[in-house]
Amino acid sequence: MSRYTGPKARVSRRLNTNIWGTNGENIAMEKRPYPPGDHGRTRRRGNVSEYLLQLQEKQKARFTYGFTERQFRNLYAEANRRQGVTGENLLRFCEQRLDNVVYRAGWAATRPQARQFTTHGHIEVNGKRVNIPSYRVRKGDVIRLDEKARKMGVIAWNMEHYGRTPPPWMDSADGGQEVTVRELPLREHIDVPVKEHLIVELYSK
Repeated sequence: MSRYTGPKARVSRRLNTNIWGTNGENIAMEKRPYPPGDHGRTRRRGNVSEYLLQLQEKQKARFTYGFTERQFRNLYAEANRRQGVTGENLLRFCEQRLDNVVYRAGWAATRPQARQFTTHGHIEVNGKRVNIPSYRVRKGDVIRLDEKARKMGVIAWNMEHYGRTPPPWMDSADGGQEVTVRELPLREHIDVPVKEHLIVELYSK
């Protein structure tokens, strides 16, 4: 499956948001606080069309959670079919991805790294190994590091260095090496800087 592998700082500068949460992106945006490209310096961030605002919000969510365009559109279609607010359903589905849970648990520095840990088979769900990053966790699921991952220095360093506290919809146990989905995430639990109503407006056209 394809995913974005190009320059991260370029995307972050274009969207004026640190998408992947790396220090390099912060440095790039501080040194060049304008969009990339030959005409980046002459663009005005405040003078943009309604369509561009909607598109940028969609791109923020898509890149943050690691979706292809087709995957994200399909997820939106599912969110639109479900009961409730479409935009909140969309973000909730994004948060329920297994690689996002690994990131939220503090085991990975970034979501791409969480994706790598998952595909390498280091994550167990309810006692069974799951290596599908898009696997959607449910209420009551227990997610834990496998025995090999518990001895990996990079995971121990991430947990100590970042000190990321799991969100309110997750309970941590076993010294932080296991989390339980206590409830499905609510909108106030999701701190991703995305205006989901603009995404709904974009896809509703």
